[in-house]
Amino acid sequence: MAEEKLTIVLAADHAGYKLKEAVKAYLESQKIQVLDVGAHEYDAGDDYPPYMAAAAMKVASDLKGHTKAVIAGGSGEGEAMVANRFPGVRAVAWYGDKLDIVQLSREHNDANILSMGGRFVSEELAVKAVELWLKTPFSGDERHKRRIQEMDNIQ
Repeated sequence: MAEEKLTIVLAADHAGYKLKEAVKAYLESQKIQVLDVGAHEYDAGDDYPPYMAAAAMKVASDLKGHTKAVIAGGSGEGEAMVANRFPGVRAVAWYGDKLDIVQLSREHNDANILSMGGRFVSEELAVKAVELWLKTPFSGDERHKRRIQEMDNIQ
């Protein structure tokens, strides 16, 4: 049976559009499968929730974990809030201050969505963060597995 390839879903509103496009170019240059759920053009009046929900639904529906997402908006906060409404989604908001936060989001929390703020993160730094995020595996430590299971069982 062929190994399933990782798919990265991309989503952004107007404030994160340039960041999304830079990340998309990087991922495609690395031959990583990309699914862009929008915005597909710059529209200063668009709203982020529909794009973030579309990305989160793709991640949530992949029970094998071969789908992750990178989403972007103005701050990354509201975008992560939308994504985290879906069961099984663990979205982390990152502002570009410290790359070790990106690494820890994968190692400790098995984050499957990276949310970034286009008003706070340069395109160059966003690409570095995505590269680090994708190459960092979940540690698999029992305490982290337990905590993720506790998150997944909150009602």
